[in-house]
Amino acid sequence: MDEKIETVRHYAAKVLSHTGSHGLDHVLRVVHLCGVIGKEENADMRILIPAALLHDIARPIEERKDLPHEEVGARVAECFLRSIRYDEKLIPQITHAIRAHRFRSTGKPETPEARILSDADKLDAMGAVGIARTFIRAGEHHGEIRDATDHMHDKLLNLKAQMYTKTAKSMAEERHRYLAEFLEILTEETTLPDDSL
Repeated sequence: MDEKIETVRHYAAKVLSHTGSHGLDHVLRVVHLCGVIGKEENADMRILIPAALLHDIARPIEERKDLPHEEVGARVAECFLRSIRYDEKLIPQITHAIRAHRFRSTGKPETPEARILSDADKLDAMGAVGIARTFIRAGEHHGEIRDATDHMHDKLLNLKAQMYTKTAKSMAEERHRYLAEFLEILTEETTLPDDSL
């Protein structure tokens, strides 16, 4: 592995040592998905992998200060990458991918690498792992089953239609199907008759 990428990986691991729905395990899965999709889509891994490693770098700041992690994260990433003398020509593309990765990002991903990162991040919110992360998220916000299912209906079921790359669209099909089936079964099991109280 490239020495600079390894430095970025160590930095991300240090900053994102917390657990939860957006911890290091999420970031590493997104990195893996970016590798798979990026290979199929001929991405520049010198842009894509650092962007994936750093895409949630400002989550702890967002949690403390209620600032958009994608905007703050792009600035943090830029400073860090300059501090390790990462290729200056690549930094704007890395920070663009970080700014545009979020489901609610105001800016749209305009490069192949930004689109792949956005897709990979969304894929990790689908399927079995997406279900698990949603319940962790509900717990983090002191919620219950209904809060998790509302999030799945409001956001996760819409992700399949928002994939950019051909590879991610194909991967999303199975994850979406599993999510929809799970929600159907969970709804059956949690729906009580009107006279149950």
